[in-house]
Amino acid sequence: MAPFIKKDKLQIIAFQTYGTNKHLYARGRALEDEEIDLSEKGFLSLLWNTYKRFETDEIRNTPLTIALPDKRVIGGRTDNEGYYLIDETSENLRHLANVEGWLSYRISYSDTALKREILHQNQFPGEVLIPSKNADFGVISDIDDTILHTGVVSSLKWRVILNTVFRNAIHRKPLEGAADFYHLLHQGKSGKKANPIFYVSHSPWNLYRYLELFLRTNNFPKGPIILRRMSSFSYRKSKSLKPQKQKEIVNILETYPNLRFILIGDSGERDADIYIDIAQSYPNRIAAIYLQSVPDRKRMMRVSELFEKYRGTPTLVVQKNEEAIAHARQNGFIH
Repeated sequence: MAPFIKKDKLQIIAFQTYGTNKHLYARGRALEDEEIDLSEKGFLSLLWNTYKRFETDEIRNTPLTIALPDKRVIGGRTDNEGYYLIDETSENLRHLANVEGWLSYRISYSDTALKREILHQNQFPGEVLIPSKNADFGVISDIDDTILHTGVVSSLKWRVILNTVFRNAIHRKPLEGAADFYHLLHQGKSGKKANPIFYVSHSPWNLYRYLELFLRTNNFPKGPIILRRMSSFSYRKSKSLKPQKQKEIVNILETYPNLRFILIGDSGERDADIYIDIAQSYPNRIAAIYLQSVPDRKRMMRVSELFEKYRGTPTLVVQKNEEAIAHARQNGFIH
């Protein structure tokens, strides 16, 4: 007789996403629960948690159900990697959101024949941001080396690996003054706005809860977190194709055609190229570009040269966030 192997309980991780009054856009992933404790310390515990984050057991091709607060029910299905993307036209969604624009929903497994124990009585929380019509602008920000020290310019990316694998999210430190700057942008010139903040990164979705905990622990404004699939890292990309991060930013701009945006990134990789390309493609839609400086002379010289040639949008290479705050105040973005 084969030995009995207890299977992990099932869960659904709903990613914070964004939508409009007439458009529900929900993303997430159905997985076995690996019981990852993001607060654990110690070399072996952190290494084991990292392994579990990337060695996922997804629930493929299974139906899901979203329940909205007004009893509306919307169906969806996971793909062969366990991800779900529910992209539905709907009506009057804004009145279901709170004062900050967050619409809460519950998502569950639809298949009652699943012979597996499911966490939380098959009810998992999710949220969609529907920005206020009164928002002055939106903010789209990178994460790595923009608000979180990661070391993307280090040799062979060894600091990225070291920081992600061997440091838990609670003890990671943000760039000094970054959270204050983002709150000022969120509040706008009047100090009473709820300008939406979007966090877009090249990091994989496997790090979603890690990054969400980092943002919450360090008091950054709540906002959709948009990452990418692990499988996309192995794709051979044509030089003519736009980076995934750029596609995600363009999707946000297309979703809110009447809203201007501030773009924030770092000088280490391709943010300068991506942001300038977007600003040129969407005239008058980009209010400002801020790039955090990095400790790499050649990269900084390259970014300075790019900004010298580009004059279409207010730009600033940021040494300290006090400089960005002063620039944003001078341009009328914050109080």
